[in-house]
Amino acid sequence: MSVKTSRRVQENKSRVDRAALYAPLDAVRLLKSLKSAKFDETVEVHFRLGVDPRKADQMIRGTLMLPRGTGKQVRVLVFAEGEKEKEARDAGADFAGGEELAKKIEGGWFDFDVAIATPDMMKVVGRLGRALGPRGLMPNPKAGTVTFDVGKAVEDAKAGKIEFRTDRTGIVHLAIGKASFSDADLLENYGAVIDELIRAKPAAAKGRYMKSVIMATSMGPGIPVDSTITRDFMGEG
Repeated sequence: MSVKTSRRVQENKSRVDRAALYAPLDAVRLLKSLKSAKFDETVEVHFRLGVDPRKADQMIRGTLMLPRGTGKQVRVLVFAEGEKEKEARDAGADFAGGEELAKKIEGGWFDFDVAIATPDMMKVVGRLGRALGPRGLMPNPKAGTVTFDVGKAVEDAKAGKIEFRTDRTGIVHLAIGKASFSDADLLENYGAVIDELIRAKPAAAKGRYMKSVIMATSMGPGIPVDSTITRDFMGEG
């Protein structure tokens, strides 16, 4: 059974030269010029890296603050009790608590984007691994989401702190903003991601590190980006 594609999708695909490598600025301009869906689409970037994520010394995982934010209203849940629960709420957490939140999640509730926990609450959070893990919501010390400094963690999440990691094929998938962002803001976020991925390159990785880069809106076609351009994005194009 063939899947019928809309005229908008067909037109957008026809405007992208899949054999070309676009400078970052050209890619941003092109994706913003395509016919969009009826909402402010997310701008995604997908990096294929020359690593073998099956090997522990080549797994890439980290966090970074996007300088221009994500453009998304982030709903933050914090597992904490007592003064730490109050600290989380004062910092802007949408949900904070302990056992009662765990029971809601066990019942199938996932109306949040980031989960943070104080270390002493991991005894409660631990049993939620099967529910939170596959959704990328499990608090993790390496991502700064298991911490007693819940106020800062909440503020960082609200301000645009994102987590990234290689998937099993060595690809890092990231959102760098919204289609409504200016060219300069999208490129500033893109540059911050490039810098962080280069900084995170494992010593064990051999050969070409950044193999390919694809930029797209959430409903748009993939645009191949020249992965050798890692500086002076606004000067390109």
